Amino acid sequence: MNDSVAGESRVSSTVDFAANGKHFGRLSIPHSRDESGWGAVHLPIVSIRNGDGPVLVFTGGNHGDEYEGPIALMKLVRALDPAEINGQIIVVPALNLPAVMAGTRVSPIDGVNMNRAFPGRRDGGVSQMIAHFLQHKVLPRCDALCDIHSGGKSMYFSPFAAYHNLPNKPVMEKARAATLAFGAPIALELVELDAEGMLDSAVEEMDKTFVSTELGGGGTATTHTVAIADAGVRNLLAHFGLVDGKPATRESLGLPPTRMMHMLDPGCFLISDDRGIFEILVDLEAKVAEGEPIGQIHFPERPEREPVVYRAGKSGTVIGRTH
Repeated sequence: MNDSVAGESRVSSTVDFAANGKHFGRLSIPHSRDESGWGAVHLPIVSIRNGDGPVLVFTGGNHGDEYEGPIALMKLVRALDPAEINGQIIVVPALNLPAVMAGTRVSPIDGVNMNRAFPGRRDGGVSQMIAHFLQHKVLPRCDALCDIHSGGKSMYFSPFAAYHNLPNKPVMEKARAATLAFGAPIALELVELDAEGMLDSAVEEMDKTFVSTELGGGGTATTHTVAIADAGVRNLLAHFGLVDGKPATRESLGLPPTRMMHMLDPGCFLISDDRGIFEILVDLEAKVAEGEPIGQIHFPERPEREPVVYRAGKSGTVIGRTH
């Protein structure tokens, strides 16, 4: 398939991304089904543009049980006046809208994890068509993208913003600076277990700046985590020169400064090989030494069996766990 055909999308947009002003529109993704043979999923998308300048994309709801992104981004687009900005922001508050409306990690329509669907397929299911549209119609326009995540129903994190350890060091340094500007309690240099199909990778492979977050979890948002997201998106507008002024530092808000943290390698993840009830033995923010017990699995079908103990593979600080 040649590049021109690969880039053609079955998704239509009511937004003219070249137009100045604030435009609330939608993507129409074909979805023929029992209830509607000529049906579609309508996915909200917003463009706010004021002349030439940097282009920043914000996405939330990549996973449907992570709420800080949709909340902060809906508030942002309602509040922003195009006259305030120099350049353009493109905002998809609920990237996997079917999952957001269902409160599930993956789409209830096709069972796809949106953050493993990139670069997508024009002839795929709903999730793959959304990914394909972003890949070919949105990402080429942007200079940077911020994708706001939290732990959803299955994970819980100390709130952090993150960039990846990349072989392209100039691109990595731009992402590091943007991550620090976001102003979360932690700025993390992240190593992924599996980056195949991620929006992160799609952006980074174009040598563009990518910032992600994990702002809590447990299937809910809190006043604390939403406040981090609210401040972070505003800080990125300032960092990339879309609004006047400088990002607000945590110190200026009377908060502890951002902690810079690094994941050394995938050994920082600890994954259970056993099925049972998990008992956490250390809390988030605990300092642990390599080999120290951090959790154990109990076996409700075999109550006489001793639990299997899991130990830290690295020395460091615990910032994420199953929920």
